Amino acid sequence: MEIKIWEIPKSEDFPEGVKYSLAYIKGGRRRVLGYDNERGKGHHKHYFDREEEIEFEDWEKLVREFLEDVKKLRRDMYES
Repeated sequence: MEIKIWEIPKSEDFPEGVKYSLAYIKGGRRRVLGYDNERGKGHHKHYFDREEEIEFEDWEKLVREFLEDVKKLRRDMYES
């Protein structure tokens, strides 16, 4: 698991002044879950090969939601 959050100057691409990349990587190679706010794409998450928009309130809530998604993903992976 990797969590990176940078405080940056506010801009059109990053109006909150935050840039982030949160990733859960399986087997040391493949990202199975990721949250980021890539320039031009806005706030979104990756789940395997799917991508969906997410709401951003603040970085603390973002990290909590990411960790909950990781917990659910791990539970689902080990139950199947």
